[in-house]
Amino acid sequence: MKDNIINLLAAFETENIGKSFPMEYCLPVYHCVSDEKLPHIRHIIQYKNTRQFEEDLDYLSKHFQFVSWAEFKDFVNGHFKPEKKIALLTFDDGFREFYDTVLPVLERKGIYACNFINPAFIDNRELMFRCKASLIIDAAEKAKTVDPEIYSILSLENPSKENLKQKVLKIGYHEKDLLDSITEKLEIDCNAYLREYKPYLTTDQLKTLTQKGYGISSHSWDHPKYGELTLQEQMESTNRTFNYLKENGFIYESFAFPFTDFGVKKDFFDELFKNKEMFCSFGSAGAKWDSVERNFHRIPMEMGESGEQILKKETAYFRLKKIINKNKIVRR
Repeated sequence: MKDNIINLLAAFETENIGKSFPMEYCLPVYHCVSDEKLPHIRHIIQYKNTRQFEEDLDYLSKHFQFVSWAEFKDFVNGHFKPEKKIALLTFDDGFREFYDTVLPVLERKGIYACNFINPAFIDNRELMFRCKASLIIDAAEKAKTVDPEIYSILSLENPSKENLKQKVLKIGYHEKDLLDSITEKLEIDCNAYLREYKPYLTTDQLKTLTQKGYGISSHSWDHPKYGELTLQEQMESTNRTFNYLKENGFIYESFAFPFTDFGVKKDFFDELFKNKEMFCSFGSAGAKWDSVERNFHRIPMEMGESGEQILKKETAYFRLKKIINKNKIVRR
């Protein structure tokens, strides 16, 4: 019902989204752009191909003014007066495709982007647990039969490939050892996969991106869901990443939540901003305000729809929530 209402309202949004968009800034976030079927991502992210990504950029460029990290900070501080509403392009997770596929597009179009990375995965030292889940689903789909012991590990009462997929996708950060048990049963060698496919950016590539003027910043150490962590665990991951970024000459003054900031309480932000070098944080709740003034929400752009449709729906949903005063996240 909600989706039908939003789709209906979005159909009435003006073509000039730059004027109708309800906020003075637009923060699109992507993870990957590829024309290939990537086994470690394809079951967890609806990433766009090159043509779709370029169409998004052209649409955004028509209605918004893309800015750099420095310009975004100046804008927040009231020192930068753009000609149009601004857009800061962001990517998460540090996948290699940012260097191989996205960078040539951005250089050709003259658009800046900031990539929020997890240092644990840089140089392909480790595979993020959700990527392991994607590899498991990929292998299970290709297999004629699935080892019954795998169903047992997952405690599946009604064994089927579809139920296996749904169960694997629900495995969280604190249960990730389960994924290692399943990859072993399926004879998936994650270390070999890292060596062969090199899904993540390398330190040398990060430094090259920095030299070219692109941003590298924090997405936590190894991509946990912060709402499921204790405050101590949250700060350990955040501070460890902050130190890594500072030591390597990257942007250490911002932090983008992995997955979502849903369920993250005010005490985390109080601790985060005790670090006076921290400028802001980024959530991913779409077009919303936040009671933490320096927590800015980004718009997920990998929803199986065009960038135009996503922004129109975000605008319509914002207007709808505004009627009942629910377009601001309040931290307690």
